[in-house]
Amino acid sequence: MKQLTRIKDLLLIFMGTSLYAFGLVAFNLQNNLAEGGITGVTLILKALLNINPAYSTLLINIPLILLGGKVLGSRTFFYTIWGTIALSLNLWFWQRVPLTITVDNDLLIAALLAGLAGGIGSGLVYRVGGTTGGTDIIARILEKRSGLTMGKSLLLFDVIVLLLSLVYIDIVHMMYTLIAAFVFSRVVDFVQEGTYSAKGLIIVSDHHQAIARQLMNQMERGVTYLKGEGAYSAAGKTIIYCVVSSREIAEIKFLVEELDSAAFVSIINVHEVLGEGFSFGDPPAPRKKTPALNLKPQKD
Repeated sequence: MKQLTRIKDLLLIFMGTSLYAFGLVAFNLQNNLAEGGITGVTLILKALLNINPAYSTLLINIPLILLGGKVLGSRTFFYTIWGTIALSLNLWFWQRVPLTITVDNDLLIAALLAGLAGGIGSGLVYRVGGTTGGTDIIARILEKRSGLTMGKSLLLFDVIVLLLSLVYIDIVHMMYTLIAAFVFSRVVDFVQEGTYSAKGLIIVSDHHQAIARQLMNQMERGVTYLKGEGAYSAAGKTIIYCVVSSREIAEIKFLVEELDSAAFVSIINVHEVLGEGFSFGDPPAPRKKTPALNLKPQKD
């Protein structure tokens, strides 16, 4: 099972790098858009020295991977090597495919498509714990050696590379590159966090048993009890935690209001949910129904 999971991860990394490379070749290169990170450096080398990004990606990343092997961990180290090789192969492949996507010189469309393709591809790679090397390794080394956080070092490196890109693109193309970078970051987050929209419910009520029974019976959602204590009253509280889909929120708010109008309800965003009722897989076994309850609040 573990071996099968690893094979799936490697295939997904290859698919992600293929989509990323396609976007880079079809939209960035063909429309003279820059890029941040090590990929941006390879585009600078392409513009100034005519070095193929498929080769410069390997030339730059392999030494970085070997240098940062100690800070990556064995699994990430292996996945990073595979991701770097897969990216180089796909860059080489897509440059030789006679495919041209015409956007009628509309740089906005080109930037949006570049961000979309790159974001989906990179998101697939990151989702299984893979990387394509580059600035991630530099950031981890700096974090360990100097204490500089990864977020700051990644941002600093991207700014430097984008400023250097002005040697071969003008300010107009740079602004469209920033649009592509924004779309890229949003799409990566979307792919990583999952496409299933879910909400977490935290409910504090003296009628927690009645509310929990209705959530399990009527909504068919699992419920967890958390133990808490009121800061002012010092009284013990039983807190309900439940994860539901966004479309169920309105019905649950009505359900709680009917059972306890004084209940405290907090609704939080849940970026990804794994488990019965949310993940793909075999259908769950039929759940034994609990007896329906009278929605009229009852005193404990």
